[in-house]
Amino acid sequence: MPTQQQQAKTNTSLSPETQKVIDAFNKLGTDDKLALLYYAYEEMGEQITPAAPSAAEPELAPKLLGDYLELSDDEQLQIMRDIAEKKDTEWSRLYGGLKANNQLVVWYSWAQEMGNKVVDFPQDYKANSATNKALENIEKLEFEQQISFLRQVASEMGYSEVKPTPTQQETGKTPSL
Repeated sequence: MPTQQQQAKTNTSLSPETQKVIDAFNKLGTDDKLALLYYAYEEMGEQITPAAPSAAEPELAPKLLGDYLELSDDEQLQIMRDIAEKKDTEWSRLYGGLKANNQLVVWYSWAQEMGNKVVDFPQDYKANSATNKALENIEKLEFEQQISFLRQVASEMGYSEVKPTPTQQETGKTPSL
């Protein structure tokens, strides 16, 4: 169940094409979302970086980028699922407390290590037509739109109790000095 903060994170500055891909992504099942994230990094290769190096601070996520790699495949997969499902768990809270660029670093690092230090796809996994269509639509986006897509879906995952500050439109009040 998305929190108010996650629902409020919907970015109105996204292009209509990018928003359509995000909407399609949000309709996928948990494992298909995880597969799509991996495919997106795999298919787009070196073009997709986790975030601008100066904007990301991977040292802020030592447990997600270090301790996580020491867990069993089953534990890793459950953590990914919990984050994607926005469950209230220790790992999901750690992830939900990160800035969007650092969340991208987490997924990027996990995709880079998949099959080595991170759980790999099950041998029998087959992407469904909705997942394949979403990947095709991601590939059709311009580079900046692809990054916007990844940043948006990554920021909608994880759990946080932090509530966004109400906007002027929501409160009907103007800021005062």
